[in-house]
Amino acid sequence: MKISSNKIMTALAAGAMLTGCSLDYEPIDTYSELTYQATTDDDESVQFASKSDVESYMLAINNKYSDRQEHWYLDQLLIAECHSDNAYAGTTGAEVVPYEDNSIEGSNSVVARDWDRYLADVAYANVLIENVDKVADGSLSTSEINSYAAQARIFRAMIWFDMVRLWGDIPVIKTIAGDITAENVGEMYFAYFPEQNTEEEAYQAIEEDLLFGLQYAPDNSGDKTKFTKEVAMALLAKIYAEKPLRDYNKVIQYADQLASKGYGLVDDFSLLFGVNADEKTPLARDTKEAIYECHFQAGSGSWVTWMFGRDECDWNSNFTWAKWVTPSRDLVNLFTTQGDQVRYQESVVWRECTWSNYYPADNYAFMYKCRSNVNSIIKIRYADILLLKAEAYLMQGQLESAAAIIDQIRERVGLAKLSSSIRSSQDQLLNAYLDERRMELCFEGQRWYDLVRLDKVESVMNAVYAKDSGRKAQKNLFNENSYRLPIPQSAIDQNDNLVQNPGY
Repeated sequence: MKISSNKIMTALAAGAMLTGCSLDYEPIDTYSELTYQATTDDDESVQFASKSDVESYMLAINNKYSDRQEHWYLDQLLIAECHSDNAYAGTTGAEVVPYEDNSIEGSNSVVARDWDRYLADVAYANVLIENVDKVADGSLSTSEINSYAAQARIFRAMIWFDMVRLWGDIPVIKTIAGDITAENVGEMYFAYFPEQNTEEEAYQAIEEDLLFGLQYAPDNSGDKTKFTKEVAMALLAKIYAEKPLRDYNKVIQYADQLASKGYGLVDDFSLLFGVNADEKTPLARDTKEAIYECHFQAGSGSWVTWMFGRDECDWNSNFTWAKWVTPSRDLVNLFTTQGDQVRYQESVVWRECTWSNYYPADNYAFMYKCRSNVNSIIKIRYADILLLKAEAYLMQGQLESAAAIIDQIRERVGLAKLSSSIRSSQDQLLNAYLDERRMELCFEGQRWYDLVRLDKVESVMNAVYAKDSGRKAQKNLFNENSYRLPIPQSAIDQNDNLVQNPGY
């Protein structure tokens, strides 16, 4: 008997499309463990007929982040902001509140949705990576083959990086599962139901993909929606700041390489997130600060706008129900005590609404960095990398070099340089650094990962409930097991090779 993986995936992909952007998405049975992408025939391996087929597939990969925003943006903000001290859940939904009160379990539908969709994205990338050198008409040169593979591998590395920071040990799938026959069922079992790789192995795979991308991907041409050498550089700086691969000299190296390529801070912080409502266009795209971003156009823009607040370009749309990711009083207090009006006004806006879950309805706080359906979503920003360079200096004891970078970030928004007492104490400088990243990068999906990377989860999160009167009551203390989310129970039920993370 032969079971066609093509037919299985075609049916599952069709079912997935029916879910669209529904927030009630339920994972389709066995979807997360299949590693083969849907095709229109019954071939045992995907083959591209011509260069144009490869180009079309590469375009689809480039569009993945703009087309499917739930897992890489909406849910990332829920996790990074609401599971940290930056934000409240916003709504009262059972799928969302556990990120605020620390009661996430393996049955959480957001956890399951993200696991399934990340693995589906990996499978999509693997199709190109595994088949780009097998184009039927032989029309691709070696350099073109390497370039397309490099771009797909950067995309895959970005997915794995999100996954490994969420779950730790994950399946690192690099191949496409073939058809199952009576003869190969034992061999194919692990292709369809893979074991988890260790966190260290996952980071090594990410590093390998990014180094390949750094060698063969195209240079940035001004369009920041592409997977270029510069995206690989930025991601390398980020992964070398993480514990499994930690190498602060390489963080500095790749941050400096980006600067040598012309990346830097824009003079006006508001250019990054502002929108021209009359023309229905953002104030700027593809600035020197953006390393990787997603573009959206009027008429077919970013649907997640209405998940966070009011759409500046469509004022009356979808503003009748409570929004996700409500800025916390603790974050607002940080902006206030620091006197940071520039970033505060670009990050938080106060409006009148019809609900009062966290603030009075006549003066309610909303996150403001996704304020219209035509705004670009900046996935990787140079300010993040520059601050990681400061972190590298700080953790190596080069306090003045770290403080100088923090001063550069502060001066852009009119804040004074750090005092001599702060810049001469490693502990005080670390606290100032974390505050600076918090103000600079709030609502960009960074805060939770900063706390995890620097072992600050317990000290920060177990204290915030007492000092922030707006937070829902804490259900569980944060401890050493809190650094990873649970593996979805639905995935474990489907695959006996998956092991639940401790504490869940």
